[in-house]
Amino acid sequence: MGKYNRDDAFRRSDDITIKQAVDKLLEVYRLRRKFDETSIVAAWPELIGQAIANRTQQIYIRDKKLFVKVESAVIKNELAMMRRQIIGRVNEYVGQVVIEEFVIL
Repeated sequence: MGKYNRDDAFRRSDDITIKQAVDKLLEVYRLRRKFDETSIVAAWPELIGQAIANRTQQIYIRDKKLFVKVESAVIKNELAMMRRQIIGRVNEYVGQVVIEEFVIL
């Protein structure tokens, strides 16, 4: 006889996880893109590093473009050189293509 798992007794074949339910909710109400965009803005320090994040004055997303305003010409140059990596890192973070362009203000 196999090991008895108490959770199996309560789980039906049509049960879904909380994550699956939230994902479905976001899709049904067409909130997925906004949720992903908000997640990116919140995770900016983690994605780019605290030193650059501290010097970021503004960050927002519009029409699949990530806009970032920074105070320093040196940081603008550094971000410009990392443009492709930043787009890749951001899209990887959310698990789909949310950003197609990166604009430095």
